[in-house]
Amino acid sequence: MKFHLDEDLSPRVAGILRGAGVDASDTHSEGLVGADDPAQLEFAARSGRCMVTRNRDDFIRLTVQFFNDHRPHFGVLIVPCSYAGDDFRRIATALKRYALAHPDGLPPYAVDFL
Repeated sequence: MKFHLDEDLSPRVAGILRGAGVDASDTHSEGLVGADDPAQLEFAARSGRCMVTRNRDDFIRLTVQFFNDHRPHFGVLIVPCSYAGDDFRRIATALKRYALAHPDGLPPYAVDFL
């Protein structure tokens, strides 16, 4: 499973994931800081990546929009507020565990919670 982390998650999480052997890109290292949510999801789709975000409402709405428009989508994984934003290692550990449990990724247009 490959991830793309939204701007609302620290690039440190992606760095920890990469160090643990998980394929993870992030908004900061991809030069997408300030890009709108549809552009983030399009980047994830072009890269065959599951979008990881804390922005539940907007990405659920975008998932429906992408489905209706027949646009590629490799799933969205929501990081709930129960994970402190600065607990980088905890978020990365949970994402690695999730990736190991879903080696083939999410089904298209799926939304799940970490």
